[in-house]
Amino acid sequence: MSSTTNTATANSAGTQKATFYHAGCPVCISAEERVARALDPKTYAVEIVHLGDNKVRVSEAEAKGVKSVPALVIGDDVFHVNFGASLDALK
Repeated sequence: MSSTTNTATANSAGTQKATFYHAGCPVCISAEERVARALDPKTYAVEIVHLGDNKVRVSEAEAKGVKSVPALVIGDDVFHVNFGASLDALK
């Protein structure tokens, strides 16, 4: 599993979009492997966003309410998982 590229599952009918933001640190990679990858692909279309590699998406994450990474966003709900880095550190 590569932590340096964005991946997304195909968004088939009936799936809800989930976005997992991370910075590539060990805490983030562990959360990606254990949390984001554990979501049922029949229910959630998960996009993995490495904010260290995609700094242009930091403002997107902020607009959704993400304060630190790793974080999982499902709909309007933000779930901060442990603490790897603040978004301010990624700007």
